[in-house]
Amino acid sequence: MINSDLAKFANKKFGQNFLKDESYIDKIIQSMPNNDTLRVVEIGPGLGDLTKVLVQNKNVVAFEIDKRLCEHLSLTFKQEILEKKLLINCGDVLTYWQKGELLNEPYHLIANLPYYIATPIILKALEDTQCQSILVMVQKEVAKKFAANPKEKEFSALSVLASTVGTAKICFEVPPEAFVPQPKVTSAVLMIDKNRSWQSKEFEQFLRHAFAQPRKKLMSNLSSAIDKERVKEVFIKLGIPDNIRPHEITTDDYHKIYLNLKDYFDGK
Repeated sequence: MINSDLAKFANKKFGQNFLKDESYIDKIIQSMPNNDTLRVVEIGPGLGDLTKVLVQNKNVVAFEIDKRLCEHLSLTFKQEILEKKLLINCGDVLTYWQKGELLNEPYHLIANLPYYIATPIILKALEDTQCQSILVMVQKEVAKKFAANPKEKEFSALSVLASTVGTAKICFEVPPEAFVPQPKVTSAVLMIDKNRSWQSKEFEQFLRHAFAQPRKKLMSNLSSAIDKERVKEVFIKLGIPDNIRPHEITTDDYHKIYLNLKDYFDGK
């Protein structure tokens, strides 16, 4: 399919940008965990350019929201579907996730995510106990928020959540020219290698308060939801300076603060 046809095929409603540069598809494949035989869940397979490489060595379960693309994939991969190398689920992956885990067995997640839905999908994958790794192409700024280290200005609540379950890194960047149609921003491939899962909405709520105004002092942010004297006591107990800003302490520090203040968030 030539580039002009690709552009016509893209649906703005779903934020579709098709990766046309095969060299980046190869780099994505090289970034995948390859030391096991786990199934791969692919979210947003689109026209199937990455899918056709994945099914050569992996059993793939795909989730595609666009009915037109589901029909295209069903025709393109008719043989692979018959051989049970590929299963296509047509619908919103978040709806499938509401029913529980995507698969009842360990799997690796791979996706080229529309920018508007990237963060919710990554957060669901972090929670999913069966998901062992997350390899996603997202907007560069989103990737930096998940992969940032303490003291970096991009360090955020998303960084804390990612480092709570494992390690996150940016594998490489992808320029707008690699897509049809071209997005207005640079993309990046983010890898989160999980070694545990979390399912604490209370901790998420705590982090929302902690990073509510990232450039203000952490104590000020937390004091908007919790008695300031209580926050001071916890900071003194943990040896955390009262003028520290949210991006200047570690994930471990956040868990320690939360454990000392969790009664404010439990059940809320």
